[in-house]
Formats: sequence, C-alpha cells, structure tokens
Amino acid sequence: MRRIVITGMGAICALGHNATDTWQGMVEGRSGIDTIHHVDASLLRNNPVAAEVTDFDPTQYIDEARLPFLDPMSQYALVAANEAIAQSGLDVRNGRTAVVTGVGVGGEETREGLYKKLYADKAGRFHPLGIVRIMSNAPASQISMAHGITGPTFTVASACASSNHAIAQAALMMRAGIVDAAVVGGTEACLTLGLLRAWEAMRVLSPDTCRPFSINRRGIVLGEGSAMFVLETLESAQARGATILAELVGVGMSADAGDIAAPSEIGAAAAITAALQDANMQPAEVDYINAHGTGTAANDCTETAAIHRVFGEHARKLAISSTKPMHGHALGAAGALELIAVIGALRHGIVPPTLNYLGPDPACDLDYVPLDARRMPVNAAVSNSFAFGGLNAVVALRRVP
Repeated sequence: MRRIVITGMGAICALGHNATDTWQGMVEGRSGIDTIHHVDASLLRNNPVAAEVTDFDPTQYIDEARLPFLDPMSQYALVAANEAIAQSGLDVRNGRTAVVTGVGVGGEETREGLYKKLYADKAGRFHPLGIVRIMSNAPASQISMAHGITGPTFTVASACASSNHAIAQAALMMRAGIVDAAVVGGTEACLTLGLLRAWEAMRVLSPDTCRPFSINRRGIVLGEGSAMFVLETLESAQARGATILAELVGVGMSADAGDIAAPSEIGAAAAITAALQDANMQPAEVDYINAHGTGTAANDCTETAAIHRVFGEHARKLAISSTKPMHGHALGAAGALELIAVIGALRHGIVPPTLNYLGPDPACDLDYVPLDARRMPVNAAVSNSFAFGGLNAVVALRRVP
C-alpha cells in the first residue's frame, strides 16, 4: 500500500489568515468567537455570536480580476490552498494531482444576496456570475484553475463531515494509483441571516459560547474559514527532500442509517474503528483524539460513549480536545481546520485545549484537556467528524520522525 504524507497546509479562520497563526491561536487557547458583524445582530433571536474571519482583504491574496468569480467560500479555499501548495513545493501541474474539497453549504453569501435582490428589492436582473459563485464545486474548480491542476477535481458534500470525507476520497484515489498527489481540505462561508435563523430554529445554537463536554453546555457556535493540505506519497516527499508534516495512515467512514439529526454511538464508533483498522493501528497506540465536540447535549455524550466503546480502558488514558470553542463550528470546513490541530500536536507535542470548560458532565467522563494546552508526546492521533444525516468520517495520523 502506498504511504501517504502531508507536506503542505494552509488555513484561514477566526484565529488568523494562515496556518501558523491558526495553530498558534489554538496553542494559546485564544477564542475567535465574538459578537457577529456579518449580519444585523438585532435580527437574530439569540445572543448573536460567531467565529468570523476578520480584517480580511482578499485583494492582498487574490488577483482582483479573479475576485468577481469568487464567493467568500472560494476566496478562503484559494487562500488556504495557495499557502499549502507553496509550503509543499510540489509541482502540481502534472496531470497526476487531484483537488478534492469539502463544502457543507455552498456559496451562501452570494445566494442570499441574489434572493434579497429578487424578493426584497424586486430586481429585474441578476449578476451573470451568480451560479458560478454559488455552486459547491466552485472552490475545487478555482484551485484547479489557479494552479493548473488537471487531475480529478470535485467537491464532497456531507455537512459537518465533508472535509474528512474529502480527505478520505483523495487518499483512496492515491492508494488506487489514480493520482499521485492531492490538494484537499474544506471551506465554508455561511454566516448569513437566513442560515443563522435556520440554525436558530433547530435550537442548537449557543447564546453565549461553545463549551464542549462541559456541564451547562448550551450548543454550537458557527464559524467560517478554510484549511487545505497537500498529500503526496512518502517516496515522492523523500525523493525531493520535502518537509513531512505527518503521515495519513487511515480513514474510516460509516452511516448511522437512523435519525437525520440525532447522533449514534454505534455509527460513530464504527467510523473510528474503521479508521484504526485501515491504519493497522491498535486502540492503545492512540495518544490524542481531536473530537467532533460541538458543545450540544446530544453530540458530546454520544461521542464520549463511542470513544469508550472503541478504546475500552485506554479511553481514560487519551487526551481528547475540541478546538471548536476557538474557531467555531465551520461545518464543511470543520474537519480540515481541526486537522491543523492534529498535525500541530504530532509535530510539536502540544495538545490544544478545550476552552470554556466549567466542570464534568456525568455523561462526559474523559480527559478533555480543559482550558489550557498540554505538552505531551503525541505519536498517533485520530480526528472525528460526525454530521447531520448520520454521516461519519474519521482520519488517523502518525508522527513522522
């Protein structure tokens, strides 16, 4: 089996406009959650907070001639992909590189703007680029065009599991010999009035902040941004003397085939187990889990139960954290942003904390690295993503000496 390594990463989110600042914000335990500015807060029913990308001028990163074609979700994806490809130094213009992006919602800011023109402003004409900005495959296409990547290029949409599913698809294509490398990750920009009101209607948004696994947790806080990675074979990376950030050793996927919104312990456990089996990794080898950890009552106790089911007694020796209190729940970009945390833990021996922890919930009885980052050896880690629709995707990684 071809060994797959990560040689480049890029990011933009509420913690910063690059992967270094994003990782540093995680280590410092800095929260990007604040009062929302993207929309008129008075039109929201709950306390309007979100993890927004701030102080972002796309003209500093992207040719102005390209910007009319780019919804913010594509802008974020292109910024992150540019950084990842530059760090990797890999020649992607070879017909043997893929682009796979995870997107949960699509070009929501463009879509809402068009609907406002139609229904509120009674506009008779739309901007002709609306469709190419809205479509979910736009980020993948824009990365492909910007970098001359002519291999398989597409988008995976599975709500909050989209990024991990995209990573899995890229890895499987590489193992099959279809491609030799991939630019892969996730992106999301959906902090619009319509979408926020829809989330409010589900009664899962927190009115103040995100407190995963904590007593008195009150729900999720939405975020936005993107993270992208360059995958290539170990042989390729070694041959060109590239810096290897981590090895992607396993992917696991499952479906609950149950409730459209309520999570399943059995389904989540099945994806974790599948990732470990794919990696040929024993549960006791895992040092760190980056949890899905949304801060909802249902997710956190279900995820805890799934970890107990898979890891048995070793579950109590694991360091587990959720970084969503820092960068928010970025939906289709969630797993990609969280992979920044996993790679950082493997490379630097630092586990990012779970912020805002007030104390243990009886149903959440594991070590969630509360409040402060922890220095510890991390040789193997997994990252969980569980989505509405009962769709689960887990990736396993190892440190490369």
